[in-house]
Amino acid sequence: MSIAQAATRETFWTIGPVGKATFYWLAAVAIGVFLYGVYARFAAYARGGADPRDRLSNLPTRTLAATKAVLTNEHQFDRDPYAGLMHAFVLWGFLVLLVATTVLGFDIDVYRPITGASFWVGDFYLAYQFAVDAFGLLFVVGVGMAAVRRYRARDGRLWGKHTSLEDDAFLWALFALGVGGFLLEALGIVGQPARASETVSFVGMAMAIGLESAGLTAAGAEALYGVVWWSHALLAFAFVAWIPYAKPFHMIASFANLVARDEKAGARLPNVPADLDHTNAESLADFTWKELLDGDACTKCGRCTDACPADTVGRNLDPRDVILDLKAYRESVTDDPVAGNRGGVATDGGVADSAAVTDDGVDGSAVGDGDETVPIVADEGGVIAAESMESCMSCLACMDACPVDIEHLTSFTKMNRQLVDEGAVDANLQGVFQDVMSTGNTFGESQAARGDWVDDVADVEVADARETAVEYLWYVGDYPSFDDRNKQVARALARLFDEADVSFGILFDDERNDGNDVRRVGEEFLYLELAGHHVETFADCEFDSIVCTDPHSYNTIKNEYPEVDFAEFADDPMMPFDREEPWNPEGEIDVFHWTQVVEDLVADGRLGLSGDELEYTVTYHDPCHLGRYNDEYEAPRELLRATGVDLHEMPRSREDSFCCGGGGGGLWTEHDEEIKPSEERLREAVEDTDAGSDVEKFVVACPMCTTMFEDGRKTGGFEDDVEIVDVAELLIEAIEAER
Repeated sequence: MSIAQAATRETFWTIGPVGKATFYWLAAVAIGVFLYGVYARFAAYARGGADPRDRLSNLPTRTLAATKAVLTNEHQFDRDPYAGLMHAFVLWGFLVLLVATTVLGFDIDVYRPITGASFWVGDFYLAYQFAVDAFGLLFVVGVGMAAVRRYRARDGRLWGKHTSLEDDAFLWALFALGVGGFLLEALGIVGQPARASETVSFVGMAMAIGLESAGLTAAGAEALYGVVWWSHALLAFAFVAWIPYAKPFHMIASFANLVARDEKAGARLPNVPADLDHTNAESLADFTWKELLDGDACTKCGRCTDACPADTVGRNLDPRDVILDLKAYRESVTDDPVAGNRGGVATDGGVADSAAVTDDGVDGSAVGDGDETVPIVADEGGVIAAESMESCMSCLACMDACPVDIEHLTSFTKMNRQLVDEGAVDANLQGVFQDVMSTGNTFGESQAARGDWVDDVADVEVADARETAVEYLWYVGDYPSFDDRNKQVARALARLFDEADVSFGILFDDERNDGNDVRRVGEEFLYLELAGHHVETFADCEFDSIVCTDPHSYNTIKNEYPEVDFAEFADDPMMPFDREEPWNPEGEIDVFHWTQVVEDLVADGRLGLSGDELEYTVTYHDPCHLGRYNDEYEAPRELLRATGVDLHEMPRSREDSFCCGGGGGGLWTEHDEEIKPSEERLREAVEDTDAGSDVEKFVVACPMCTTMFEDGRKTGGFEDDVEIVDVAELLIEAIEAER
């Protein structure tokens, strides 16, 4: 018989019958503790509120997509190749070692008792040993990379107020399991002469040679083997039992979160019921099971915080901490048997220990039985500080960066709605709400003046879509209608439509604020009024498609108006609409951003551009609501190329674009920040872009961006460095140059 045919080894070498029995008993206990912990976790989610989305529909497809995302590590590689490679090594090493252990267990406990033979011999055994060593080595290398990332820069994104000993324990337990397995293998090779030619176990063999060089004999290896074997087994059992009770549970929760993801989360917010007793974020009972799952899926990786423009400029917002603060509070006030933070609650609002969990001095043990006395969000003493929610720009950068699809903005909006319900919002926002309620726009101007900008569009007749059938119903928006700088953009766009001989019209004084940002700062019922008014107005007009100037309008009309359940509010005397049917539920009416429409017009040759009219060096800023919200990156760039400009991308572009600061009510509020988001973005344009100071024009495709960057250009001292222009303005200049 050849060496390959005879190759195998004794699994329980030096372990007697009592040791084997003890091993199986401990294994059963560990698995039982693990299963109970997993059950308790999911039972806790079931106590959360019903989610408005059907997150488990088409479950096989969802599961396959989540499996692909996990196995490819595609989200981990995004923006951070080092972390992606590290996570891939750890994940694939862990999975292969888990499968290998399962295969060996099946051979010992099922196959051998049934057949009296073993398949864990010969070529299969040798291939098995090679795979275990290869992937075990990747596993150890990956864990080592994680240790380097974590401890080399202790002030990096992996460190924050929720960093704790469990993070260290998780890392070093994995490292000890990986190295311990190789040490056990090396001792077995030294102590069992029959394995001396087992070169496929290349890591174990190398360690065995090292041990022998250090003077370890076969007898010594045999004596040490039992101690190391039991140490390794006990650590493995402890780790398995620990998984549902601490950070390792993210391995399960993250996968579940990917399965339950909403592809349009953030771009479309959940509706609120008409029930007058409904509360938004008054207590934990207001959070859905998916929002509870978000907390457990969080790995504390800090990618969301790194991407957050509010955190970057020094505002009081750390997206990771908000999610983890909510989780910590949940664990401190429920009787959840797997709650891991009973010793205290690290919160954003100053509630930092168990003695401070209540506002009347009650010891933390009182809330352990379910007593909730801390507001979820408040100016002072809440789990989350109101200032943190007011700092959010609703840019979706946190959600785009998150590798496990945590839906930050859903929870953030829920808390904003609670602040609005309590009248605890910024005074400037209160003024905006009042202006919109009384005049229909955020400027407080008379609606009769909404269409006055058309008077200065030379030789262009802008039709009234309420009276004339048109191809495109143009929703202009507040800023292009009332702001002097953005009126120039509206006029340029009207000229573009006219040049291309497009049939278009506007609503004049029947157009009101679209409600997108009003909704994101928490004024849901005002949003409902605006949406109801608009869909009733749309119903009275004859048109083929809707085109929007503002990406914010584009987003809410396209993604959110069709989801409003008007029938639920039909009997509400406070709602000034008389509609019960949903609007555009099947998407039969196309809704476009203007760059998408004009891109087609240019492609059809209807604007007469040759592609070499302008010679400017420019950079382009992706608006959040056009890019991250709606995945439109190419249309504006195609239009820029059509003008002939030399386009240079900023380091943070496309899905990584840095918000101007205007979203989420930022256009209407003042913040205590080290530098304005618009100033940071302009600095990036003229300092970090490849063209550097040669950049002549900073190009935008959003009226809010225009406003924010014009302001940042002045306050940041960039007036002599770069000019702010809209894509539409460049197109008009190119058309004029062609003539």
